[in-house]
Amino acid sequence: MTFDAAFDWARRHVQAERLPTAVVGMATADGIVDLEGFGAATDAVYPLFSITKVLTGITAARAIERGLLTPNTPLTDALPEFGGSRDDIVRLWHLASHTSGIAEPALDTAVPLRQELLTRGRDFAAGTASRYSTLAFEGIAALIEHATGTPWDAGTLAWAAEIGAIGLTLDAGRSVGVPDAAAGGLDLDRFHATRAPGAGLLGRAEDLLHLGTELLRIHRGSRDGILSPAGLDMMVRPLTGDIPRLDPYPPERGQDWGFTFNLRSRAPGLIDRDVYGHGGWAGTEFWVHPGAGVAWVLLTNAAVRPGVDADELDNAVIAGL
Repeated sequence: MTFDAAFDWARRHVQAERLPTAVVGMATADGIVDLEGFGAATDAVYPLFSITKVLTGITAARAIERGLLTPNTPLTDALPEFGGSRDDIVRLWHLASHTSGIAEPALDTAVPLRQELLTRGRDFAAGTASRYSTLAFEGIAALIEHATGTPWDAGTLAWAAEIGAIGLTLDAGRSVGVPDAAAGGLDLDRFHATRAPGAGLLGRAEDLLHLGTELLRIHRGSRDGILSPAGLDMMVRPLTGDIPRLDPYPPERGQDWGFTFNLRSRAPGLIDRDVYGHGGWAGTEFWVHPGAGVAWVLLTNAAVRPGVDADELDNAVIAGL
């Protein structure tokens, strides 16, 4: 394997100041195979933003494997006061696939997320459309804690430590930050204060590469990991089918949603569409190609990124195998 083209991609964007910094790494089922930093140390801590969603999703999937939840568990099991004016039922799989129809607040809302969840109202009937939602993960967090007795963050950090992903944190004190967050419309301090289960974690590239290795091991048949093969299969099973996709993820983006994973099965810009993972608001990327046997990570910190297309990086990683 040679990932020179992938690293050249990151170097080029940092040198051109389209990205302030970048850390790029690759892993296989046998471990981390390459990791380089550009303008930042390889162990720098970045806000992961929405990559948090798949980490919280794994915590929920582990509760499902223990028989404490099912994908069909209603949110009202944890929050009986939710949806009193709705004539539909919001279930865990709706929350995990962006089909819950809960109206979305700003990412840096000053209102507590639990209050937002209970008061925002309905955008559409559950399961009838897909619109990206970070607030829905507050509902997943409520179900996790109701079922397991452990808060979502403690549960997530516990399994992460098992695989060596010990740098994950909700503490933004050591973060590289996002220099142009305000230009992107985000009050970064207020955002971090939400401790959002759909966006709030920070971490190192190494942490996500350890997760990539773990997921590839499970695909290869490992039965001693953080999920069973059946549990991982559940998470990457498409849940959105042909229902309408509403902004900001319209149909032309060529994706489905699994159980918190973004499945880019129809992405027009990729040479290998057997891929799942997630991106984050400031350009962070985490993707797993099970057939090719590789996972890759980009940590960066630019809210506004004209001229930056992460599909190019994905293709360079695959071509380097």
